[in-house]
Amino acid sequence: MRVIAGKMRGTNLENPKDRRVRPTTDRIKEDLFNIIMPYIPDSLFLDLFAGSGAIGIEAISRGCKKSIFVDNNMDSFRLIKKNIKKTKCIDQSTVIKKDAISFVNTTKDKFDVIFLDPPYNYEKLKNLIENIVKCDILCKDGILIVEHDKNIPLEPVEKLVNIKTKSYSLTSIDFFVTED
Repeated sequence: MRVIAGKMRGTNLENPKDRRVRPTTDRIKEDLFNIIMPYIPDSLFLDLFAGSGAIGIEAISRGCKKSIFVDNNMDSFRLIKKNIKKTKCIDQSTVIKKDAISFVNTTKDKFDVIFLDPPYNYEKLKNLIENIVKCDILCKDGILIVEHDKNIPLEPVEKLVNIKTKSYSLTSIDFFVTED
């Protein structure tokens, strides 16, 4: 696993030892950032269920102002900190060990980009997305990205518009903006 573009391009990242953590593949990561690149420069980026931190680190490498990494798993928390140290982006990073819904319900920040990559069996996904809308943490011109099991389509959420879906062998990624 590595940073694929930007100022940290080619830097290898530590992989999670837990097989339940699914790092986003380079192909998906490249497609993802090709789509969201207009949102990245000087953005506040939220990486929820951050796992290894690879997506938020990629965002920093490509010019985001700051990434907030949230994960409730202690091994992931440690791994994210290790990868941030390795990539020397400590000043542009905040790592929080917290449940995603609790974080969304308590943060005072508004994010330009929110990336969700929950476990494929995460049963509270619709609730989490609804809370993101209700708590108004996505900037008006921001984008919400949800990586999920291709075989489980996302239910519509009021006030969000799906602008694109990319599907891969086991994974789909949906891109949402807020309604005007």
